[in-house]
Amino acid sequence: MNFNGFNKNDFDTFKLEELQDRMEAIQERIQPKFQAISDDVKDELSLILGQDMFLHIARHARRKVNPPSDTWSAYCHNKRGYKQHPHFQVGLFDDHVFIWLAFIYELPHKTEIAQRFMEEKDTIIETIPNDFVISLDHMKKFAEPLETIDLDHALTRFRDIKKGEFLIGRQIEATDPILKDGDKFINLVHDTFKTLTPLYKLSMR
Repeated sequence: MNFNGFNKNDFDTFKLEELQDRMEAIQERIQPKFQAISDDVKDELSLILGQDMFLHIARHARRKVNPPSDTWSAYCHNKRGYKQHPHFQVGLFDDHVFIWLAFIYELPHKTEIAQRFMEEKDTIIETIPNDFVISLDHMKKFAEPLETIDLDHALTRFRDIKKGEFLIGRQIEATDPILKDGDKFINLVHDTFKTLTPLYKLSMR
């Protein structure tokens, strides 16, 4: 399918109260769009990083009662899985789209990565735009701009707390016109991931 952006119907998916209804809507409305942008995104990422990157689409297979409050696609160098590796994400909550470089709690070497980020904190501040945001929990909507967040506290939490996470990137409100333009949105994804590439490479060192 051609990707023409995200629309109100996509966000309304998360208003469906029953698990089966919401899962069917995710599969029919949103996942084909993740698939539609994947070749462009994957090829560009592979080129920038100098290694093959693979698409993973969240299946929410463990959901038996409560419907998911968001859904996402992930790009990772590992073909078999992504949660135990640094990875890039494009996904939706009911009121915004997120574009992340994600380090989630399953990451086995997150202590070392967090320490490396702390040592290179000034480089992060200098290379990542102030309007990028940081989330400390991928299951929650809240994210704080890099400009105002206590980065030392965020990285210490990521390092020391078992369930600690660190996600950095952009959130785009559901009403933002850029989401209705497929080409502009894909370009925004490219720009976001390119900006975050030095941080990804630092984590993989």
